[in-house]
Amino acid sequence: MRRWMKCVVAGVLLSGLADVASAVAKPHVIVFGKWTNVKVLPEREQGEPLELKVRPLYVDTKLREYTFGIQHEITDRLFVVRRVVRVNDALPEEAAANPHWVWQRDGWLVVDRLTGHISLVNLPEFDPELSGSVWYRDYIAYCGISDDGKRLSAVVMQLGRRRPILRKAMGEVSSDGRSATDCKSPVWERRPPRVTFFQADQKVTFAIRGHAVESVSDEDEDEAGTE
Repeated sequence: MRRWMKCVVAGVLLSGLADVASAVAKPHVIVFGKWTNVKVLPEREQGEPLELKVRPLYVDTKLREYTFGIQHEITDRLFVVRRVVRVNDALPEEAAANPHWVWQRDGWLVVDRLTGHISLVNLPEFDPELSGSVWYRDYIAYCGISDDGKRLSAVVMQLGRRRPILRKAMGEVSSDGRSATDCKSPVWERRPPRVTFFQADQKVTFAIRGHAVESVSDEDEDEAGTE
């Protein structure tokens, strides 16, 4: 009787371990769909409609998000990609049965190929319309816009951290509120990792050392170039 019970218990344990191993080993299929052209209406009154190429993101054949732009590979497991969403633009007095769907740009998504998990990257002061953003490794540099929409900041975030490793004031937003004249997309350099922000005639470079950031002067750049 005891031997029979031991066999039953062993069989149950082996079956459970096999189920766990099967669940862990089961790969998730993450693919992008076909590109489609859509019109994006900016929030700002003076903005013109923008034509944007978007494509769906599927996890295990299920539609999870709509995206635009090319994804950035962080590791062989993680990548990030910009999100685009459809929102109902109908006014309260308009019939609820006739929603008015419009496309809007959103923030960055981080996708885990192993788990199939998708989440929105936390980016303080990130403006989906005005913030020029560029990734390098697991760092993203972008032009931050204050909540009142008047001030610019140079911001560097590292994926997984809640607070920026860099946030430096870069002046005020121009009266027309257009990012092209306010803050261009930052430029990254490799070995040592550096990022340069441009605002009008202003140019500021920062060296990235892990979780720390140091300002780089013109003299430092000249010395680095002579090495």
